[in-house]
Amino acid sequence: MFVKCSGDPLFLEPFWMQHAARSAVVVAGWHRMSYTFSDHSYISKELEDHIRRVHAVARNAVTKGKHIIFGGGSTQLLAAAVYALSINLSMPAEVVAASPAYPVYKTQTDFFQNTHFEYDGDALLLKNSSDTTANVIEFVTSPNNPDGNLREAVVSQGASVKAIYDHAYYWPHFTAIPAPTNQDVMIFTISKLTGHAGSRLGWAFVKDEDVYQKMQSYIEQAELGIAREAQLRALKLMKAILHADGREIFEYAYKKMSDRWRKLSDIVSLSKRFSIQEIPPLFCNFFEKVRGPSPAYAWLKCERKEDTNCTAVLRAANIIGRAGSLFNVEERYVRLSLLKSDDHFNLLLLRLDKLVAQDDDRKHHMNIL
Repeated sequence: MFVKCSGDPLFLEPFWMQHAARSAVVVAGWHRMSYTFSDHSYISKELEDHIRRVHAVARNAVTKGKHIIFGGGSTQLLAAAVYALSINLSMPAEVVAASPAYPVYKTQTDFFQNTHFEYDGDALLLKNSSDTTANVIEFVTSPNNPDGNLREAVVSQGASVKAIYDHAYYWPHFTAIPAPTNQDVMIFTISKLTGHAGSRLGWAFVKDEDVYQKMQSYIEQAELGIAREAQLRALKLMKAILHADGREIFEYAYKKMSDRWRKLSDIVSLSKRFSIQEIPPLFCNFFEKVRGPSPAYAWLKCERKEDTNCTAVLRAANIIGRAGSLFNVEERYVRLSLLKSDDHFNLLLLRLDKLVAQDDDRKHHMNIL
């Protein structure tokens, strides 16, 4: 059995088991059959209100004065934003993201490439560019996938530079919240908030009316709106989150993810062969104090000169990670998911500990429970 590497957020399963009744959804066969809601909209206004309230509790985003759009997860909204920001340009936009970068930015942009935009690689290569006339659309992932560090846009010169902020992980689960984000285009997803990745629901907050209308048009042409069943389930989950003071899921998730990070860090610290990213403690607007790291992924590096393919090194120990080359960096790096179920995470610890022990010719004793 291999330890899998995906971003499937099953670590929240026990939380929802504890809240089974409050989060359950039963839909009668005749219910919600129309394309639209009673106001002829494809968006549940009640769900919109609850999403804004959840952000207010988490203190992670300024939503007042911004339009909201629902999409098929954050993935579809990323494509909608590129479309909206490029469709009226006189010259094609260069779409970029600073390395290491989430692979979907390249694969999805390449898939939909047309005369309005094309993927142009690493944003860092444009950082000091003297060309202030180029149309640039930069994906900014904050916190970053794979390394969990908070980021700002790299490309800032020129009136034709636009940024899409992918805030899928900007929740107290995975990062300190130094301040509420307040960008022109901000994208979130239910998968990393509640763990319900299969519901395929994301939302974007958009400041500009024209960009909002174009993104909305993209979603309506592609989907004719997001499934009402998905919106109903999301609403039920948001209501469950907001029960009492609304803090429980964030405190639960942070405790669990910070504990996982500590256990994995303890193992890697005993090794000279491997290292993981450093994430400094930061003041958190949600917890109102300085807090330590709790990232969704470990960004592991093979330090030995001969270990040029770190993915193969880990696979030999029955651990699957996502290769650094997928994130536009060298193969010495591998992304390990810390989001999986308790059983999967404990298996990861056992196999990583065994690998480190073999290489360092000593036994490790750890408590993973």
